[in-house]
Amino acid sequence: MRVAVKKEDLQKYQGKDTWFQLQPISADSEVQGKVHLELRLSEVITDSGAISHKLATRVLECQGLPIVNGQCDPYAAVSLLGPSRSEAKKTKVKRKTNNPQFDEVFYFEVTRPPSCTKRQFDVEEDDVDKLALRVDLWNASNLKFGDEFLGGVRVPLRVLGQAGVHDAWYFLQPRENGGKSVKVEDLGSLRLNIVYTEDHVFPSEHYTPLRDLLLDSANAEPVSASAAHVLGEVCREKQEAAVPLVRLFLHYGKIVPFISAIAHAEINRTQDPNTIFRGNSLTSKCIDETMKLAGMHYLQVTLKPIIDEICTEHKPCEIDPVKLKESENLEANRENLRQYVDHIFGVITTSGVRCPTVMCDIFFSLRESAATRFQVDQDVRYTAVSSFIFLRFFAPAILSPNLFQLRPHHPDPATSRTLTLISKTIQTLGSLAKSKSANFKESYMAAFYDHFNEQKYADAVKNFLDLISTSGKWDQKSIETPIMLKEGFMIKRAQGRKRFGMKNFKKRWFRLTNHEFTYHKTKGEGALCSIPIENILAVERLEEESFKMKNMFQVIQPERALYIQANNCVEARDWIDILTKVSQCNRKRLSTYHPSAYLNGHWLCCRLLADTAPGCTPCTGGLPANIQLDVDGDRETERIYSLFSAYMTKLTKMQEACGSKSVYDGPEQEEYSSFVIDDPQETYKSLRQIISAVQTLEQQHTKYKRDKFKKTKIGSQEHPIGDKSFQCYVRQQSESSTYSI
Repeated sequence: MRVAVKKEDLQKYQGKDTWFQLQPISADSEVQGKVHLELRLSEVITDSGAISHKLATRVLECQGLPIVNGQCDPYAAVSLLGPSRSEAKKTKVKRKTNNPQFDEVFYFEVTRPPSCTKRQFDVEEDDVDKLALRVDLWNASNLKFGDEFLGGVRVPLRVLGQAGVHDAWYFLQPRENGGKSVKVEDLGSLRLNIVYTEDHVFPSEHYTPLRDLLLDSANAEPVSASAAHVLGEVCREKQEAAVPLVRLFLHYGKIVPFISAIAHAEINRTQDPNTIFRGNSLTSKCIDETMKLAGMHYLQVTLKPIIDEICTEHKPCEIDPVKLKESENLEANRENLRQYVDHIFGVITTSGVRCPTVMCDIFFSLRESAATRFQVDQDVRYTAVSSFIFLRFFAPAILSPNLFQLRPHHPDPATSRTLTLISKTIQTLGSLAKSKSANFKESYMAAFYDHFNEQKYADAVKNFLDLISTSGKWDQKSIETPIMLKEGFMIKRAQGRKRFGMKNFKKRWFRLTNHEFTYHKTKGEGALCSIPIENILAVERLEEESFKMKNMFQVIQPERALYIQANNCVEARDWIDILTKVSQCNRKRLSTYHPSAYLNGHWLCCRLLADTAPGCTPCTGGLPANIQLDVDGDRETERIYSLFSAYMTKLTKMQEACGSKSVYDGPEQEEYSSFVIDDPQETYKSLRQIISAVQTLEQQHTKYKRDKFKKTKIGSQEHPIGDKSFQCYVRQQSESSTYSI
């Protein structure tokens, strides 16, 4: 069953809950694409001198035909239809294309020549208006069931008019009386809420005034007076504003300063650290949208393998005694669930090195603003970040993996219940709440969570949050508190120029913060060597042949490389990943390196003699590159313009509120209380600029639509003739004027 809504009717249902009648699905009714036809009626003088009419039908091409069972081998069947005859001809089959170029001409006798008998031609068919041309598109199939119908058009010959020529594109239509007859009322109804948008995007220069206003929002003082913040205030739902704003700011590389500015303003308005980012504010919606766009690959590599495993194994994990099946054991189910939670918790808290840079920079800003605002609360630096990465990113993705492209379909009920229990537990683990058991309304969840009431889980969360809220921008280091990211014993080779020997390898205590990489003789002693993070040019593995030692890697600096041996391969990988993560934004990172050591006066890998010789192997980078988004900045600005235009009444009302607050010192008027206005004068200036830019674009849209209306030609490739447009076309022909479909 299906619901079908014609494109021209979509605007009627915009934003409304509407019941639609379900219709039967038939292969003959599921059509798409268009066909280009040329018809020409000409007079032919026979040998006897009589005049006969012939119709030349040229099938030029099709576009957008459907692909059936993985293939599309189309051909066209052309028929001249009349009250008492049907004559059909076919084009050649075009293989492996849904945009076939036919360019074949077929000729049909239209009027009766004197040599023909009445049986061949009914006398009434001398009237051309009673004839029609039928063109059907078929997919040539090798199956025993025959060829598949792709769509067709019926063109009455009266479209030829006095000129006798007709050239037009047509939308393919379903087959007449196709499919089985089913009583519509027997199929039921479906309620839909349709949101339909149609963007007419102008060349980039048309959007410059509005785009510049929006992109300068981070610099506005206060940020509540900025164009982007104003959009969030006037839109009915914050999500409406957040989607195009985030895409626009991401496209122009300005998302971090914008979100930092609005987040800082929101934190300063928050009175209780326990309610930080709890509402559906513009800040929350913008961060959600940024994580959804920039973090999708991160989510895939982190969660998809374990989610696939859970959905495939179908292990029973129900721990509610009321819902437990007779064949299930509560303790066994609890152990299954515990293993899944531990596994997912582990992959999340060890995934920090893969968190996209843009997300890390945003989390850094949230952490610093929250810690500055609530200096007494030591955990607010963590909860400000966990409220997004756990509560709004990982937990929802676990709960509904199909919505985050982790699974193709919604899981079955049993698996869905398992994912719900895992999501609840992970969300609580990530929240770092003081009393974990109190977070659960269900006693069985509180009992289950007792297993995770260990300090190691809280420490893992804090280490993870520290890593993903570390900024790679060195101009911010002056205000950022150093965060310890990793430490432990490893063996390092002396950085002197002594000849190779075991005495050159010493056990040292290594310590990494977001500011520097140091090593010490023992834990707690002063640093023997300190490498600023900005001096790390690359972090790569070192070939075992260099020193005949396993699990070695190198930290490359401007002067020389520091060679280090980790305790095992896992530790080596962890150190490489985390060092690469914190140094990935360094401006002077190398593109090539030497995979082997410099020993005895030459590089073992390429045999070059100079210790300053450029690397001979491309750097691995260690981490996946940030995903580049396919965003059209002009289209996003057009969508923002459309929103401003739709909410022009609210813009005007907000302008009145600014005027009221500027001159009126009494209680705020009730009708204006819904707007956040920190500085009435600055907000008024922004509103005046926004309204001016929107009105200019409205004038350009009006002119565009007027010009388009004048130039519209029904039957062109841009405006093919559909099933409802034939009458409009005939009227156009008879009145010699142009109509828009």
